[in-house]
Amino acid sequence: MQNFLESAQKQFAYYRILGDKTFTQLEDEDLFKPLDTNNNSIAVIVNHLSGNMLSRWTDFLTSDGEKEWRERDKEFENIINTEQDLILAWNKGWDCLEHALKQIDESNADTTIYIRNQGHSITEAVNRQLCHYAYHVGQIVLIGKHFKGDQWQSLSIAKGNSVAYNTNKFKQEKRDTHFTDEYLDPS
Repeated sequence: MQNFLESAQKQFAYYRILGDKTFTQLEDEDLFKPLDTNNNSIAVIVNHLSGNMLSRWTDFLTSDGEKEWRERDKEFENIINTEQDLILAWNKGWDCLEHALKQIDESNADTTIYIRNQGHSITEAVNRQLCHYAYHVGQIVLIGKHFKGDQWQSLSIAKGNSVAYNTNKFKQEKRDTHFTDEYLDPS
C-alpha cells in the first residue's frame, strides 16, 4: 500500500504541475473562454475539479465522497472570473487531496471509502480520482495548446525530440526512480 500511495501522490503532483505550467503560458482571457459553445473553459474545468476534490477528499475516511453541501451542477457555471480566483480554487482542491492522502497509514489502509454509497477500497478510490483528474487536466492542456498555437511550450517530449530524449535517457545508468521525479524535482 505504501508504494502505491507514494506513486499515486507523485502522479497527482505531476498532473497538478501540468495544470500550473499550462496556466503560466496563457493570457488571462484564455482561461475563461471555451473552444466553442459545447465545451467548458479552463476556469469551468478548474471549478469542477476543485469541487470534486473538496467533496471526495474532505473527511474521506469517515464520510461519503459525494457531500451533501456539494452543488455539482454549479461547478459547470462561469463562477470563477479572475485568474486569482482560478488559482485559489485550483490550489484549494489539490491541497485538500494532498492532505487526505497523508492520512492513510497501516491502521486505516483497509477502510472502505464510499462515493454515492458505493464502496471502494482506498486503492480503487485513489485510482478512480487519479483517472478523473488526468482526464480533466488533459482537457486543460489541450485548450491551452489550442490558444497558444505555435507559441505553446511542450510539457513533455517536444515534437521531433524523441530520438535525442531517448538517447540521453539510455546514456544514464539503470535506476529505480519514478518517471515524475524529473518533473517534481528537476535539479
